Amino acid sequence: MISGARTYGEVGRLPARPGLGSRLWWFVRRKPLGAFGAAVVVLLLVTAAFAPVLAPYSYEQGDAARRLKPPSLEHPLGTDANGRDMLSRIIWGARVSVTVGFGSVFIATGLATLIGTASGYFGGRLDTFIQRLVDIWMAFPAIVLLISLLSVLGPGLWNVVITLGVLLAAGASRVVRGATLGVRNNLYVEAARCVGCTDGRILLFYVLPNVFPVIIVLATVQLGGAILAESTISFLGYGVPPPHPAWGAMLGGIGRAYMHQAPWLVLWPGLAISLTVFGFNMLGDALRDVLDPRLRGR
Repeated sequence: MISGARTYGEVGRLPARPGLGSRLWWFVRRKPLGAFGAAVVVLLLVTAAFAPVLAPYSYEQGDAARRLKPPSLEHPLGTDANGRDMLSRIIWGARVSVTVGFGSVFIATGLATLIGTASGYFGGRLDTFIQRLVDIWMAFPAIVLLISLLSVLGPGLWNVVITLGVLLAAGASRVVRGATLGVRNNLYVEAARCVGCTDGRILLFYVLPNVFPVIIVLATVQLGGAILAESTISFLGYGVPPPHPAWGAMLGGIGRAYMHQAPWLVLWPGLAISLTVFGFNMLGDALRDVLDPRLRGR
């Protein structure tokens, strides 16, 4: 046998795929900001899931003798004007943000996928009709329309989720439509048509799997926007009603009235909102670079 020659088994052996640990380490090393965003998201989810265990006090019961107390060992983030522990309210507020963020983005992603894939795949008059409706949908100022709808529906957690989800779907459908237009004329789609596949089967097994990375990145980026929008309307008094602690509501009302006397009332909710939105944005950018083949080598 010639020296250095490989046997048939060695030639035919495929290289082993990297494990989960190797992939995570590659992600941390190549995308440190994305890894930081992922850590923030995981921390947010854990905090929301285990809020009853992590919160040292009740989020709605206060002590008048301890109102506006600065941070201390007993109350690490201080107390508000009603004597309620700020740390407990921040922890419980994470549950509100997670519910609104993921719920509204789930609705928005479902609507955007349905509208965008149908519009991009079928094209023609249907595409023109749908896109004109989307133009009208996006023409209204989002915050004005959001407040108007919540004024009609009334404040409430699920009203906020549904309204935000419907409003976020318009812009997202444009992105999904663009990705669908780039897929529908590929050779494998044409081959599926030639062998007699129905439009529904082509959409389900050939178009959606190739559009799915775009949908994942879009949903991740929209999570930060949804949480920021919920905080904005809660600050204006149209969000989740009391006694549920929402970070935006903490910035308004009592927080705004006592911010000069007790700056921690607005410092901690503002920091929680900023860190959460930053984490989702960085994770979305990193996922875009990883899932888009054109950006992997950048």
